[in-house]
Amino acid sequence: MPAERLSVVVTRRLPEVVETRMKELFDVELRESDAPMSRDEIVAAMKRADVLVPTLTDTIDAAMLSQAGDKLRLIANYGAGIDHIDVQTARQLGVLVSNTPGVVTEDTADMTMALILAVTRRIPEGLALMQSGDWQGWSPTAMLGGRLGGRRLGILGMGRIGQAVARRAAAFGMQVHYHNRHRLHADIESELEATYWESLDQMVARMDIISINCPHTPSTFHLMNARRLKLMKNNAVIVNTSRGEVIDENALTRMLRAGEIAGAGLDVFEGGADINPRLQALKNVVLLPHMGSATVEGRAEMGEKVIINIKTFADGHRPPDQVVPAML
Repeated sequence: MPAERLSVVVTRRLPEVVETRMKELFDVELRESDAPMSRDEIVAAMKRADVLVPTLTDTIDAAMLSQAGDKLRLIANYGAGIDHIDVQTARQLGVLVSNTPGVVTEDTADMTMALILAVTRRIPEGLALMQSGDWQGWSPTAMLGGRLGGRRLGILGMGRIGQAVARRAAAFGMQVHYHNRHRLHADIESELEATYWESLDQMVARMDIISINCPHTPSTFHLMNARRLKLMKNNAVIVNTSRGEVIDENALTRMLRAGEIAGAGLDVFEGGADINPRLQALKNVVLLPHMGSATVEGRAEMGEKVIINIKTFADGHRPPDQVVPAML
């Protein structure tokens, strides 16, 4: 007699290939709407599922977990970031948490370089000019941006994505600098031709471009606060494809409006989908709707990792991408 299949609830629409494979393997409840679940809906889902598959739009805090009951055994997150899940409380309640690391590394690094180019070469401004029909032809002084070659790039967070950004930046002739919680091994540093800064303040003050590639944790919340943003050169730009909470967005907006920072490229925002209208109105800012991991290939691979984590757990083993509090 075949073993009883795990009951799985998915909180958002996933790529069709992922949903189809889940149907084959598990007793899965798919989401008809692509709208995020409410808190009450997530709590109800946790009560009736062995496994919950949430995304970064689903906050799962201690109060919600305390209502989950005894059925829930695994939260298999669709995505690498897990700052929206109270992993510590889940662990205390005997609920495992897994994620999908490494899948979006190259895609996010590509988008980081796209934002750097978009801001420094004023691509959105040029696009808007062409779409308005007001372009009068080429001019020697029109739409002047800056050359990437020779510029100093300061990478904040030198994990998988930060290193992938460093490799791309080197190909553009940029000088790579970085600040990280732990210094890289000398061999990796040599391969990337990257200069380490123990002091984030000292690095920020000397860079032409700052790229945020660290996760959001209590220690990185507003790591780029008003004081640190003021250390940036007034002709420098900042790019964020990590988490919006790492930057004090109100302070950044004030400084961009005042010309104290030359520009910004943001794929993530402190208020999630609630974007500061003053930030939206600025011409020296490129805003994207959290597209860093938005490739067909990447989203399918994320789903494959979720399935492997659930299947391994169903077979009585530790999910390969289990997250434990000590990792945070």
